[in-house]
Amino acid sequence: MRPPSRNSDTCRRPRVVLYSHDTMGLGHMRRNLLIAETLAGASLEATVLLICGAVQACALSLRPGIDCVTLPALRKQPNGAYDSRQLDLALSEVVALRTTTIRAAVKAFRPDLLVADNVPRGALGELQPTLDDLAARSVPCVLGLRDVLDDPLSVAREWRRARNERAIRDYYDAVWVYGDRTLYDVAAECGFAPAIRRKLSYLGYLDQRERFGCRTAAALEEPLPEGPFALCTVGGGQDGDRLAEAFALARAPSGVRRVIVSGPDMDAVGRERLHALARGDRALTVVDFVREPANLVARAGCLVSMGGYNTVCEALSFRKRALIVPRVAPRREQLIRAERLRDRGLVDLLHPEALAPGPISSWIADNVGRPGRLGVDLGGLDRLRQLAGELLARKAEGFRWRAGAAVESVVP
Repeated sequence: MRPPSRNSDTCRRPRVVLYSHDTMGLGHMRRNLLIAETLAGASLEATVLLICGAVQACALSLRPGIDCVTLPALRKQPNGAYDSRQLDLALSEVVALRTTTIRAAVKAFRPDLLVADNVPRGALGELQPTLDDLAARSVPCVLGLRDVLDDPLSVAREWRRARNERAIRDYYDAVWVYGDRTLYDVAAECGFAPAIRRKLSYLGYLDQRERFGCRTAAALEEPLPEGPFALCTVGGGQDGDRLAEAFALARAPSGVRRVIVSGPDMDAVGRERLHALARGDRALTVVDFVREPANLVARAGCLVSMGGYNTVCEALSFRKRALIVPRVAPRREQLIRAERLRDRGLVDLLHPEALAPGPISSWIADNVGRPGRLGVDLGGLDRLRQLAGELLARKAEGFRWRAGAAVESVVP
C-alpha cells in the first residue's frame, strides 16, 4: 500500500473557514481575524480562509497560513434593511453573487471546520447552499455569537423569521458565545430552546492583547502621538460622526492630546469637518483608518467610544477607563452591553441623547491616565483553541477511520 500523499486529507494541516457577513462596521471582520490568528498559531497550525464582506480586509497584514476572499459588499440601512453598498445591482443579484462565491470558495478549499459569525444561514440565507455541501461531507460547523445580540424581543422575532434555531439544530455541532455568562447569559435572556442550549458554550471575552503576538511589525506601525492622549473610536464610522465631532469640540487637561479614528465608512462631509477642526486645534489629531486600533488603545490614557464588541474587549483587555456612547438603533446591542458593564463598574455610560462636548470634557479630566477595572472573563481565545482542537481531532479521526476501512475493503 502506498503511503498517503502529503497533500491528502490524512496528512495536511487542518483547514478552517471563517465566514462573516460584514454588513455594518468592521467588528465581525476584526473578530474573525483575531480568531484566524489564534487557529493558525503554534498549537493548532491551521490554514485559515477568511470569507468576509469588508473590503478593508485587503488592507490588513495577514500572517502566513491566513488568506481571505472578500465578497461584494452589502450595507445595512438605518431601518435594518439591506442593499448593495457599491455595485449598481439589485439586492437579489448581489446576494446571488455572494452565495455563488462563498460556495465555490469553500468547495475548492475543502475545510475541516467552518466557523460562521453571528448569522447561522448567512446574510439573507447566502450560506445555506454551503451548509448543505458541508453536511453532505460531515464537516463540523460552529456558530460564533458575540455576548449580546439585541434586545430579547427583537432576537426572537429575527431568529424566527430567519429560521435560525432550525439551522443550528440541522447544521451546527456547537455554538460558541464570546462572552462572560455572569455578565450576560444570552441563552437565558433570549429564551433559546433546550436543543440550542445543549450545543452552547460560553468561552469568555476575546483578549485583545494577543493581537500583539500575532501581528507583524509592519501592522503595528500606526501613527502614535507623543505624550499622553485621549482616544475616540467610532467603529467603521458610518454613524459615528456625532460622537467624533463632540469629542473634537471637547477639551482635555493641559498636555493631553486628543486623537480620533474616524473609520473608513464615515461620509466625506463628516470626515472633512473633523479634519477642519483638527487644522484649527493643534491638540487634536484625526486619523481616517488604522490597521490595528488595539495599538492605539494600548497607548491611550482613556477611551471614548461607541460600544461595539471589539472596542469594549480592547478597553477591558488593556484596562482602560472607557466612556461608552452606544449605538441604540437599528439594534440595542451596544446599549445593553454598556449598561451591564456600567452596572458592574467596568465602564461609564453616556446615552447618545445626552451627547455633548461638555460631559466628555469633564469625563476626560476625571479619568485620563487612571487604570481601568478588572472584572470579566477574558479567557475566550484559550477555550477556543481547546474546543477547535477537539473538533479538528474528531474530524481527523474520521479521516483515518474511513481511510483504514477503505484499505481493508480492498486488501485480500
